[in-house]
Amino acid sequence: MNMVPSAPRRHISVAGNIGVGKSTLVEILAQEFGWQPYYEHVSEHPYLTDYYADRARWGFHSQIWFLTQRYTQHHQITLMNQSVIEDRSMYEDFEIFVKELSAEQILSPRDFALYQQLYATLVQRIQPPTLVIYLQAQVPTLLHRIAQRGRSSELQIPVAYLTRLNERYEGWMRDFSHCAVLPIVTDDLDVVHRPADRMAVVDAIRRQLAII
Repeated sequence: MNMVPSAPRRHISVAGNIGVGKSTLVEILAQEFGWQPYYEHVSEHPYLTDYYADRARWGFHSQIWFLTQRYTQHHQITLMNQSVIEDRSMYEDFEIFVKELSAEQILSPRDFALYQQLYATLVQRIQPPTLVIYLQAQVPTLLHRIAQRGRSSELQIPVAYLTRLNERYEGWMRDFSHCAVLPIVTDDLDVVHRPADRMAVVDAIRRQLAII
């Protein structure tokens, strides 16, 4: 009797700026491939509203909360037998958001050094993803999508901040070496309302996974 080989276990991480469409893509791919989704629990973040109101006061607290949640999630993923797809990873929190807070002097050198030490310790204990799907979009696209989803804590995010984050993402992805990266430009895509766009993205991911 011929046995059909089981599909390899995958750990997919979706990366990208605020409002680029990560959660939407996670949901679509989880349904398409039968992967277990893991979402950012932004609505459960106890510091987020305070953070956007006073980033200097709450920046360190906010990022430590994200780090704790992300490491717990990674640990859960390592125990899963099935393939998973997650909205953001531990790498992203440090490389994008914590470094930006440090550059803006919102995180003090002391707080940044403590976070970096903790992050370096924890990241050694996790397995990297199989693939990072890097969603890209220009700032006007991000602003439009942020307005559409209507999270009150995000509506006052400055254009300059989103611009700097985009620049950080580009630099981070150029140097990223933990696993394969699939960049997808999303400005002209509507994976929710246009089936052709959705299938084009799914097919691109299917092709990428076949060569990993």
